[in-house]
Amino acid sequence: MKKRNKKHEKRLRKLGIATALCAIILGVSTYAWFIGMKTVNVSSFDISIASTESLMLSLDGETWDYEVNINGENYDTASYDGNTNSWGGEGLVPISTTGAMSPDTSRLIMFEKGSLTATAGGYRLMASQVDNTTAETDGYVAFDLFIKNFSGEEYYTNYDPQNEEAIYLTPESTVKSAMVGEEAKSGIENSVRVAFAQVGRVEADTEDPGTITGIDCAGTGGSTKICNQRDAQVWEPNDTKHVQNAINWYNESCEKRTGDSVMDEGSYAGACGTVSDGTAYSTYVVSGEIDETDTVDVYDGEDYNGYTKSISPTAADGKLVDLDTFTDTEKNLQGVDRPTFMTLAPNSITKVRVYVYIEGQDIDNYDFASLGKKISVSFGFTKERFYGEDIDYDGDPQLPADVVRDVTAVDYEPTGAITDITPDAITWSSGAKQFRVPNTIDTFTFKDEGTLKTATNSGDGWQIN
Repeated sequence: MKKRNKKHEKRLRKLGIATALCAIILGVSTYAWFIGMKTVNVSSFDISIASTESLMLSLDGETWDYEVNINGENYDTASYDGNTNSWGGEGLVPISTTGAMSPDTSRLIMFEKGSLTATAGGYRLMASQVDNTTAETDGYVAFDLFIKNFSGEEYYTNYDPQNEEAIYLTPESTVKSAMVGEEAKSGIENSVRVAFAQVGRVEADTEDPGTITGIDCAGTGGSTKICNQRDAQVWEPNDTKHVQNAINWYNESCEKRTGDSVMDEGSYAGACGTVSDGTAYSTYVVSGEIDETDTVDVYDGEDYNGYTKSISPTAADGKLVDLDTFTDTEKNLQGVDRPTFMTLAPNSITKVRVYVYIEGQDIDNYDFASLGKKISVSFGFTKERFYGEDIDYDGDPQLPADVVRDVTAVDYEPTGAITDITPDAITWSSGAKQFRVPNTIDTFTFKDEGTLKTATNSGDGWQIN
């Protein structure tokens, strides 16, 4: 009986969070992509990564544990000799990327502003590729994370996503302003992106650290190549959140584009598309070098100035592309609707290159966003598709806290878009017309079509006023 209990407890522990990355603080002091390109200063920036017994983590390919920590002080020393980690240098600058990796350098292909000048209805954009051929440059955070997956016994030497296991982004993952008062209203957090690029993998029983850290896009040391066949998964937090200041900037700057010449005043006339808080819009990221002959305006795209000749169906064909990111809207889906964030092969060690950056082409990236100064980022992974409440689990035996979110469904009939929910642990289901509230929370606020509402648990039920 004792053996059976231990076996059951072991199975329950495996239901917990697979990987959690949390407590990242970015100090922001930037003028956005559109005008200035001033830097984003990095202050207390700490990442804690934890896992369950089916996954182990490493920063150097040699020391494995269920929890690792990386920050501005140890990002180099905690990693392996010869690493190309970067902690932003003097600060972060807005860049743009499709998530494509270079097969020659095993690094993310990124673009930065080469030149930008005002047009009659926006800003002409010129962009050049970031030169990270020999090393990562300043302006963004990048580091290597090695994940050892113990599931299964077979190692698949060939690249085939059908052999891999689904990994989910936890609903508690957030990017938010760490400021208070007026400075919290700048909205810089709505332009942050986190990219997870799988470089390659080797068999889980590989012991030589050099073989593990040497994994690259070329398949060095017999590793299975990944990054030349799969782009990085880019997480777009706050996809539906747009502060009023960003909306005002957009409304003042943008005019409908009707002509091909980007600098001709006659190419602009009329109103651009509407941007409203609570609605997600496309991000038309830079997918190639842009010069003056390309006549690209930063507001080009169906969602904004309506001009689509700069937009390509695929990243390989054009200068701008509508990037399919993994959004917070997808993260917050529940039960069978919860989508896979990424996949990992069983019985493997996968080298993942993690990038944290500001997307210059995000519509929320405007000149005064620099006033926000600090943002807080936290994110985590889990192997479990369902939480306890997704299947109405009855609590006998007790599940670990990681898979019992202990939530209460609070019914509400909205009059319009639900936005600005505080705290972030609460999610809104527009289909079920319910808030899902952790049982540790007795009050929260939100906006219904811009009107502030307060929900309070009096003990006899929830009241919303």
